[in-house]
Amino acid sequence: MAGWNADTLARHAGTDAITIVEGSSFCASDANGDLVPDLPHGVFFRDTRIVSRLTLLVDGAPIEVLSSMTPEPYRAVIVGRAGHMPGRADTPLIVERDRRIDGGLREQVTLRSYSREPISCHVELLLEADFADIFEVKEGRARGLPRPTTTDAAGRFTIESVGTVDRLGLAVTAPGAAVARDRLAFHVVLPPRGSWSQRIIIAPTLHGEEIAIGAAAEGPLLESTPARRFLAWQSRVPVASVEDDSIERVVVQSQRDLGSLRIFDPKHPERAVVAAGVPWFMALFGRDSLLTSYMALPLDPTLALGTLSTLAELQGTELDVSSEEQPGRILHEVRLGATTNLALGGESVYYGTADATPLFVVVLGELARWGGLPEGTDELLQAADHALAWIERDGDRDGDGFVEYERLNDVGLINQGWKDSWDGVNFADGTLAEAPIALCEVQGYVYAAYNARAFLAESRGDREGAAHWTGKAANLKQRFNEQFWMPDRGYFAIALDRDKRQVDACASNMGHCLWSGIVDDDKARSVADHLLSKQMFTGWGVRTLASDMGAYNPASYHNGSVWPHDNAIVAAGLTRYGFLDEAQRLVVGQFEAANHFGGRLPELFCGFDREEYPEPVLYPASCSPQAWAAAAPFLLLRSVLRFEPSVPTGELWLAPAPPPEFGDIHLRNVPFAGARISLDVARDGTTVSGLPERITVHRSPLAATTTPTRREPS
Repeated sequence: MAGWNADTLARHAGTDAITIVEGSSFCASDANGDLVPDLPHGVFFRDTRIVSRLTLLVDGAPIEVLSSMTPEPYRAVIVGRAGHMPGRADTPLIVERDRRIDGGLREQVTLRSYSREPISCHVELLLEADFADIFEVKEGRARGLPRPTTTDAAGRFTIESVGTVDRLGLAVTAPGAAVARDRLAFHVVLPPRGSWSQRIIIAPTLHGEEIAIGAAAEGPLLESTPARRFLAWQSRVPVASVEDDSIERVVVQSQRDLGSLRIFDPKHPERAVVAAGVPWFMALFGRDSLLTSYMALPLDPTLALGTLSTLAELQGTELDVSSEEQPGRILHEVRLGATTNLALGGESVYYGTADATPLFVVVLGELARWGGLPEGTDELLQAADHALAWIERDGDRDGDGFVEYERLNDVGLINQGWKDSWDGVNFADGTLAEAPIALCEVQGYVYAAYNARAFLAESRGDREGAAHWTGKAANLKQRFNEQFWMPDRGYFAIALDRDKRQVDACASNMGHCLWSGIVDDDKARSVADHLLSKQMFTGWGVRTLASDMGAYNPASYHNGSVWPHDNAIVAAGLTRYGFLDEAQRLVVGQFEAANHFGGRLPELFCGFDREEYPEPVLYPASCSPQAWAAAAPFLLLRSVLRFEPSVPTGELWLAPAPPPEFGDIHLRNVPFAGARISLDVARDGTTVSGLPERITVHRSPLAATTTPTRREPS
């Protein structure tokens, strides 16, 4: 994730915070629905906090929350009661806030009286906007200075930012309200057991023009744009039925979360990509979005296609030191805000990552294996070749055959792999590695990219091209196992540093090497043993760093925490090499952890041992929902089902070995090769129905070194 380049930690919005999201807009608030500017709360649009304070008062007192719920990802319902009323043991006033996000915010405030007498009260809504950049809010640097309001008409006022190119602002509308500077006021008289309701609409403005926040802002919930998009998503995704209800709960929650994290390009409204996570990463990230769409292939292959198409359009074409753009390089992140990326070069697109470029080719190849690559995708293949050219030109800085990174300016990311915190790559004694750094997993991604390109060539009948890329993969694998393997430790170095020294920390990165297939068979057993050792495996998952390393801290971001996406990739690697028992232990631990978090895997959690605490401990600034954490259960499930397709060669490897705890598994409506299939895994056997006739099913696992080849038509 980006934004962890400096010695700053994201502040936590509170343990009971409510977050709702739709597209790239979101709202984070306190449990009673109020937004506090000194906390990382707000309504965010284009990576800018357009509402910094939103406080509901009844007779001058805030609402006491009774319950907060999010029935849909874009909607929150808060039920509370008004403050104490003189002469009464309990207040008879119940307050409901029904809130929906859709670019802006619309909220229905309802008061219900349970008194047998009339009640008169004063209702106020205080609203401020500081137009702070999302990173300023995240790191506590927002000045919190509210901008002045302008009263347009009865029940309406506007606020506009100062000194921004697009004159970002907002318009607040509440018919019948008395407007006084930063507040809307209502004098309410409730009859005995009566009710009162008021709708407030907060819409963003650009250049003084109000942006519609939904086609049915005044209409029923089911007619709103977020509702229609979400219902369409729900109708397309597979239906899972698992004998263990807790497993099914996690799968359903992950489906909902991925649906809520989709963002749409106005230029291509039919094309969805996945934002990295709420609240700080509601943007397209190269690495995160690619890995998420890879893991979500059994759910919706169009996410991978949309992600690849969007990244290809934004692929680097020239050298720009400030944004670290290079020809063929795939971006790290793209933001919509005008000032968002001041910490990353001052550009809306930032390219400082070493792994997104090979992962682009990997995901393209995997999408082809699933039969999700439509005809006429030559542009994507050209983008893949540009990416491979970057790998061998700018990616390999010194010509040694490995991809290294070193930032091109003083404000870019220091570390440019998935562990991109400033202290994320270190030696066993805790000493920081110095750039240029060649990460072990990045070499694995390059190996997988070469094999993916060979597969794409073979599927098009280009056997000469396939042989070329297969040869490059084999050469890289040999050199990797020679230079990264530490025989005295029995595991791979996390990296080579600027002096080509092995960075000898025991880290989870080598599990990604299993996933890519770059690990020699004779070394895989030792790697698996280290990953599942007491120093690495907490009982809930594999730590990012072993507990006997110098930099280990179970409550750190990258040096001892547990990341679900990391564990899903490790589990896939374990099953690839046939280590089923180890993979099953890991899969069960992750699903059990998810249920301790209400059925939702967070971005990460602390790396305390399961024997130390009976429940996993949440990392305080963890994003939730977060894209690759939400997608992780699907890769975990796919791994133990050992479902490996190769549609261009007309083959499917299917050899389910789920943990006994799961019981029977039934999947319906799974997208595959342009069809919808059903998969039933029971104690008495496995059946798959709906497969296209051209697909041959192999009832054995795909070997780690097997590469499907194109079959000649008979």
